Amino acid sequence: MARPSDTKTRIQAVARELFLEQGVQNTSLKQISDRLGITKPALYYHFQSREDLVRSIIQPLVDGLEAFVAEREAGEDGRRLLEDYFDLVWRHREVLVMVLHAPAALVELDLMDRMWEWRKRLTVLLLGPDPSAAARIRATVALGGMSDCVVEHATLPFDEVKTVAVEAALAALAL
Repeated sequence: MARPSDTKTRIQAVARELFLEQGVQNTSLKQISDRLGITKPALYYHFQSREDLVRSIIQPLVDGLEAFVAEREAGEDGRRLLEDYFDLVWRHREVLVMVLHAPAALVELDLMDRMWEWRKRLTVLLLGPDPSAAARIRATVALGGMSDCVVEHATLPFDEVKTVAVEAALAALAL
């Protein structure tokens, strides 16, 4: 018999797969339980709602971003920060794809404002506390472009994408 944590992990894996295939909003708990070969009540034992399940999949990215920003607030150079940021978003690229296809999930889970706050904090880490409008725009291009590269080029080799994305972000920032 599978341990509850094994079942929970399997549920998350199948849900992530279905969310990527057909979107968060178009995936029901019944579809997830059917694909797993378990009953809906068994799924509800692990997750009280679809929102709880979605949150459990997104939460590692949220935790990772929180920790990343908090750890970097002591300061480090821009290249290192961008390289480490790329590593983080690459690890969570499936979740990023899922979120890009269902931004309403971020709103439903009260995460949209937190995402913008992380972006602002990263901008301050890269540019200091009072950057010009032009510098903030460059930071948006740099950070957003790196996230987009992770999603758009996820099938290419990690090192290839990282090297080009970090160099492009540095160029956008004029660092």
